[in-house]
Amino acid sequence: MQRSFLGIEIGGTKLQLVVGNADARITVRRRFTVDKVRGGAGIREQIAGALSELMALAKPAAIGVGFGGPVDSATGQICCSHQIEGWSEFPLGEWLRGLTGLPVAVDNDANTAALGEALRGAGVSCNPVFYVTLGSGVGGGLVVDGRIYHGTKPGEAELGHVRLDKSGITVEQRCSGWAVDRKIREASQREPWCRLAKLTAGGDHGEARALAPALAQGDPLAQRILDEVADDLALALSHVTQLMHPEVIVLGGGLSLVGEPLCAAVASALKRYVMEAFAPGPRVVLAGLGEDAVPVGALELAVSLQRSAFSGQPSAKTRLPPLSSLTADR
Repeated sequence: MQRSFLGIEIGGTKLQLVVGNADARITVRRRFTVDKVRGGAGIREQIAGALSELMALAKPAAIGVGFGGPVDSATGQICCSHQIEGWSEFPLGEWLRGLTGLPVAVDNDANTAALGEALRGAGVSCNPVFYVTLGSGVGGGLVVDGRIYHGTKPGEAELGHVRLDKSGITVEQRCSGWAVDRKIREASQREPWCRLAKLTAGGDHGEARALAPALAQGDPLAQRILDEVADDLALALSHVTQLMHPEVIVLGGGLSLVGEPLCAAVASALKRYVMEAFAPGPRVVLAGLGEDAVPVGALELAVSLQRSAFSGQPSAKTRLPPLSSLTADR
């Protein structure tokens, strides 16, 4: 009988619990909308209710969690949530172990998505893999030899907080979803005749969703904004390239739904910022798993716990030097 595993994605707007097999293939899914008013306590109530059903249905061997905020991956304790109240210093790993009696791995959602894309998505057969999530914020994750790289505690691949100049402007302030929304609103006020301005007229959030249709219609304002965002992101990714040398950079998150125009613009701009000795640099690709990147990565965390228990190898979230053998047996 094939073992099953449980993956959990805890975000600022959605909660997903999935059951999957050792290949991280999702077989059962439960999805919920997060009620921000009820905060962390409300999300935990949703998790507990779904767990009772899924534990009886699947009898999973381990649990992996991708959480939308800073996490101590060694202990499973949440540092804080920038979007939902009621998570600061919460011992999520311990709480889940108490509910289920199972081994639990907890990591930041960008790291978890990076693992999913590296092992099951657009980064398969590539090493290292750097993942960027372009959503309400900007996050990053680095996977080396099939394992998440954390660095010295509390280090993570916080691409969103990389500064773009000495004044302190960060990648998140230029490339996050809310930053692009604001850029579109301001530009649309100056050029109300443009197609992008007409598509977003009357809106006060979510304007970035109009980029793709405006680009498809050849709108010059949309193209200019895309080029500006891609240039800022490429500058930040040039630092990643020259320090970490990923084989591939995977673009995910809501803004990545702009699709190939964004991917091509970032790839083109990145070439200008990477020194010639490192040319042509990493490939830039769109995420292959879509909204399943975090839950698939969470399943991989759970699988790695089971594997390490049997083989004595470190799990996919350990800070020890990477082991190429982790991906060799997949």
